[in-house]
Formats: sequence, C-alpha cells, structure tokens
Amino acid sequence: MTQKLDTDVSETTQSRGRFGTKAKAILAGGLVLGVGAAITLAAWTDQEWVKASFGSSTFGIEGSLDGTNFAEHSTESGAAVLVFETTPLQMSPNAAVYEKFVVRSTTSTTVPGTVQLGGATLTGTLGTSLTYGVRTLALPDGACDSVAFAAATNVVVNSGTALTTGATGTQVVAASGASPVAYCFEVVMSPTATVADQGKLATATWAFTATSN
Repeated sequence: MTQKLDTDVSETTQSRGRFGTKAKAILAGGLVLGVGAAITLAAWTDQEWVKASFGSSTFGIEGSLDGTNFAEHSTESGAAVLVFETTPLQMSPNAAVYEKFVVRSTTSTTVPGTVQLGGATLTGTLGTSLTYGVRTLALPDGACDSVAFAAATNVVVNSGTALTTGATGTQVVAASGASPVAYCFEVVMSPTATVADQGKLATATWAFTATSN
C-alpha cells in the first residue's frame, strides 16, 4: 500500500514537472509570438524629394538711328536725335522730311514683347502746323525716304496725324534682340501754314513703350 502511494506521488510529481515545463515552453512561445507581432507593426519607409529654382526674366528695348549701332535712350532728356534727310529747320508749306528709328529687345536673354509708339510731347510754337505718319520698313538697315515710305505697307500712324497722337496698335518685339522693328517717320508742314508760321520752331519727342509677353 505504501509502495503504491509512493508510486502515485512520484507519477504526480513527474506529471506536474512535465506540465510545468510545457507551460514554460508555451509561455516562452507566447513571448516569442508577442515579440514577433510587435516587429510586424514596423514598416519600411522611403522618400522622394523634388525641388525647383525660379528667377525673373529680363525685358527692355533699345534704339538705333541706322539699324546697326544700338543703345538705350530711356529718358526724355537722353532721347536719340532724329537727323532728317532734308534739314527740318527750313521747312515750308507741304514740305516733307523723313527719318528712321529702329527698335529691338535688349541682350541675348530678353523675353519677347510688344512696343507701341506714343504721341509726341511738344515744345515751341510750330507743332500745330506739322503732321506726321509712321510706317515700318522690311529691313532695319533700309533707307527711309519718300520712296521707301510710299512703298511700305505696314502703317503704324496714318499720314496727316497730329504729332501729339500716338499709334493705336503695337508691333512685335522678338526675343533676344532678333528681328528689329524699323520705323520710318514722315513729318509734313501743313499746306495751309501761314506767313505767321515763318521763323518758328518746334521740338517733338516721341516715346516707344514696350511690354513683355
């Protein structure tokens, strides 16, 4: 009887030992699974970057009397002086004089735009007895005279217009100084000018206003 009890106790102790070992193993496994579950919550990360640089364009115009030598005349006091083919200081009724002025965009990086001729500001007393017209020439270095003016078909200002009246339209200014615009001016003394107009003077100053595209 005692021997059986000892056997039972031994078996019970072994069973408990095996159960404890299994429980520890399960617990350890649970810990491993728990750690594994925590790891799967992490994610791969990656990034993409992009950037851009910005700068302002440049725009301006410059003028030339001969279509070859250009310079900026950006103020009224620094205006280029048109030298008409016939001296404009000895005009008489119905006399006409002609001269060219060429405009282009400045520098090799200038963007394109448009340019518009404004009406002249006048000093002196002869201005009201003068009218003008403006047309563009096909070539910037071409002649501007009565023949060239008559042959030009692109009218900027109609002949017979008061000096103080500007153009209603614009001309295209190409980028980077390309394709200069050659304006041919015609200034005429009114055929109705009177004796009272003798010996008088007038100075007309025109402005070309350019706008970038």
